[in-house]
Amino acid sequence: MKIIDTHCDALLKLQITNRKFMFQEGPLNYIDSDKLDTNFQRLQQGGVKVQFFAIFVYPEIPTDEKWQHALEQIDLFYTQVIGNNPAMKHIKKWEEIDELKEGEIGAVLTLEGADAFGNDLAKLRHLYRAGVLSIGLTWNNANLCADGAGEPRGGGLTLLGKEVVKLNNENRIFTDVSHLSAASFWDVIELAHFPIASHSNARALCDHPRNLDDGQIKAMFAKNGLIDVVFCLEFIKKDILNVTIADLIKHIDHLCSLGGVRNVGIGSDFDGISAYIKDLENASKFQNLINELQKHYTESEVEGFAFRNFLEHRPGIVVAT
Repeated sequence: MKIIDTHCDALLKLQITNRKFMFQEGPLNYIDSDKLDTNFQRLQQGGVKVQFFAIFVYPEIPTDEKWQHALEQIDLFYTQVIGNNPAMKHIKKWEEIDELKEGEIGAVLTLEGADAFGNDLAKLRHLYRAGVLSIGLTWNNANLCADGAGEPRGGGLTLLGKEVVKLNNENRIFTDVSHLSAASFWDVIELAHFPIASHSNARALCDHPRNLDDGQIKAMFAKNGLIDVVFCLEFIKKDILNVTIADLIKHIDHLCSLGGVRNVGIGSDFDGISAYIKDLENASKFQNLINELQKHYTESEVEGFAFRNFLEHRPGIVVAT
C-alpha cells in the first residue's frame, strides 16, 4: 500500500554531514546511505509515494546565519534528493501528486520554524517560489512569529505570525501546528484555512507538550485539518524502552474516537529521531505498520491513514466522495 509521510529531517542530516565533510569520510549518498532513514532505496522498499522534507534551522544558529542554513538545505534537496534521480519528482503544486507515474516518488519541501526568514516576507515568498508547501511557524522555541511548545511564556501569534498564516492561505500552503504553544495553536485555528499537524500524537495517551489535547484535536477536525501520527518514542508513551506498533495504533484509535477517521495520516519524523518503534526503524518498514492496521481497521480506512486522507485534504483540492 502506498504511503504519504508528512515529516522527515533528511535535509538536516545531509547538511550536518556536508558541513563536516573535511573531517569525516565524506558526505552522505541520499540514494542508499544507511545513515538516512528515508534514503531513496528505503522509500522505495517501504512503498512511499510522497515524502515531505523539512527545512529546519537550529534556534542556536546566529540570526544572521539562519537564512544561509535554510538555503543550504534547499540546495541539498535540489542536488541530492531530486538531482540526478529521475524517479524523485519535486512536487511544487498539490495537483502534481496526481501526475506521479508508477515507480516515481513525490518530494515536498516544508519549513519547520519561521526563524529562517525572520521578519522578511520577501524571503518567505522566495520559499514559496522554491516549492515550500507547508510552513510551521515555530519549532519548540519562540521567534518573531509565535511561541513554540517549549517556550515557558506560552504566548500566541504576533502580528507578523498572523500575516504569515494569511499568506499561507492565499498561496494554498499548509500552516503546521505541530510545534506551537497552546495559545499559538488557537490563534492558528482561528485564522488558517489549511491547518495540519504534520507530526503529533494524542496528549490524552502521552502527556507531552508536543502532543495535542482532545480539545485541540476536535478543533482540528472541525477545521477539516489533518493530524499525522509521529514515531518519536517520547510522544507515544512514557515508558520508551519497549514501544511497539500497537502503542502507536492506540493514538490512531484515540484520534478516530474523536471523529478523525478521515483526518488521520502519517508523519514519521524519520531522520529526526534516534530511537525507534520496534519494526518501524526506517522508511523501508512502513508496510509493517500497514499490516498491523489492517488487523484493526477496514481496507478503506487503512488506505485513508496511509495516503487517501491526505489527498482529500490538500489545500484547494476538491475530491468527490
